Amino acid sequence: MSRSTLINWLIVLAVVALAAVPLFLGSATGFGGADGIAAAQIEAANTGFEPWFTPFFEPSPETASGLFALQAAIGAGFLGYFFGVARTRRRLNRD
Repeated sequence: MSRSTLINWLIVLAVVALAAVPLFLGSATGFGGADGIAAAQIEAANTGFEPWFTPFFEPSPETASGLFALQAAIGAGFLGYFFGVARTRRRLNRD
């Protein structure tokens, strides 16, 4: 086995470990999100606190997850396009 093949397998193993470890170390309470924790802390510190406004659209958790994934995909597509154009311009300017 060559050195580069060994390094590639070690990188793959590290990525799998990084993905698996949080699943075993995570708490049983699930993911609450920072917004809910912040709201609970504000209400605990200021008992008379009233929010300035209420959301006009509050999607179900499945829809919110899908919208977040869509936002991430659009952002990744934009970044991929930007870096591809920048690389192509640099390559064409070299020649």
